[in-house]
Amino acid sequence: MNDQTSLSPDAARQLATTTKTSPQMRGITPRYLLRALPWVDVEAGVFRVNRRRTYVLGDDRISIHHDGGSPRVIPGDLRELPYLRDADDALLSELAGSFTEVSFEAGQMLAQDGDAHDKLWVIAQGRAEKRVSGRYGEDAVLEVIGDGQFFDLDAWTRSEPLPYRVRALTPGVALCVERSVLDGLCERNTAVRGAMDAYLSADGMPPGAEVPVDLSSGHIGEPDLPATFVDYEDTPREYHMSLAQTVLRVHTRVSDLYNGPIDQIRAQSNLTAHALRERQEASLLNHPEFGLFNNVAPGQRVQARTGSPTPDDLDELLTRVWKQPGFFLAHPRAIAAFGRECTRRGVPPVIDNRFGSPLLSWRGVPLLPSDKVRFSGNAGIGTTEILLMRVGEAEQGVVGLRPAKVEDEVEPGLSMRNMGVDQKGVTSYLMTAYFNTAVLVEDAVAVLQNVEVSNYYDYS
Repeated sequence: MNDQTSLSPDAARQLATTTKTSPQMRGITPRYLLRALPWVDVEAGVFRVNRRRTYVLGDDRISIHHDGGSPRVIPGDLRELPYLRDADDALLSELAGSFTEVSFEAGQMLAQDGDAHDKLWVIAQGRAEKRVSGRYGEDAVLEVIGDGQFFDLDAWTRSEPLPYRVRALTPGVALCVERSVLDGLCERNTAVRGAMDAYLSADGMPPGAEVPVDLSSGHIGEPDLPATFVDYEDTPREYHMSLAQTVLRVHTRVSDLYNGPIDQIRAQSNLTAHALRERQEASLLNHPEFGLFNNVAPGQRVQARTGSPTPDDLDELLTRVWKQPGFFLAHPRAIAAFGRECTRRGVPPVIDNRFGSPLLSWRGVPLLPSDKVRFSGNAGIGTTEILLMRVGEAEQGVVGLRPAKVEDEVEPGLSMRNMGVDQKGVTSYLMTAYFNTAVLVEDAVAVLQNVEVSNYYDYS
């Protein structure tokens, strides 16, 4: 017997109009980088960055590979040494084979200031710090160095005492080569000998420094004024448009019959555009050629001293990008780790309400989260990096690049082109996002490397 006395909800829903959302997509993120970057409209698809001439600069890293578990120097990367930049492969292979492995423990002194520096050290794994005694005897940290960095090229090349001491912060492995090996190569190779002599006779300008402009100042007497000019790079860097692209396919019967109240083509293209923009942000950060992480100058790289991102580490970044810093960019886990370190020290970061969201900030500079920031190793216990950048063309900072106009543009730099209907009744749309990014001056971006995110504290 049916005891029902009124219309059931299930039956009633057959006559009801359902309120529907537009399609949702978990992969959509705030994409703060795309929102925070100033964009330059590029007229002809190429953006050229003209700079003053600088002294030749590498990436300040000698790459290491593991051969049967043992670290080995990659011969070609020895061209990071200025006088080996044009050396042949055979010579570099011989020099690479002369490196010997040295293990060290945390707290171990690797080199003392004032000692004869007869070895070039390359850190294969681990971190160490350079220290000096200040003018009044105080102990000062010059720099923290990590994987792939080396010390001290100048003292090793000139056979001079080391100007600082080096102490290991973590256990690790280094590769060392004796100064006598370099002497032997120079005796047999006149080109290397000449290149090294030129390096030794240089006027002391560090690699990456701009060629100086001769000036005179003062108000006494009538000195002869120097003559000068500002030299430019012979081959300035040019940025070409990169792209993310796909073909969106929608069957005509879907767009004809099931197109209300939500337009199917609009919904499909909207989600596809989001996916293209997500790929765009990832490329702007990580692309091997133009990605921001791969375009940080050697002097703009900072190693996390204790692993976890601390206020001291972010302050060190701010000393590198001190001219109108715009924002930090970090993985959400790195920002959370930084927040824990601030809490432990009793210096909670200020909240900056920007882009419609509450964001942590440090020294007035917001920390923008992005899940596109790369991790090395497992995301839970691996290491990541934190970028700091200055932005804008007027500020000689970082700028985003996009074409001034493309055909069938639906958003700036993003086009949706109808490719027609095939014999199966499927309409295809070519969707393309064009973009790039440029660092106008090298001190516009800096990076904190080897950032650990897995340290937690008991505050009870």
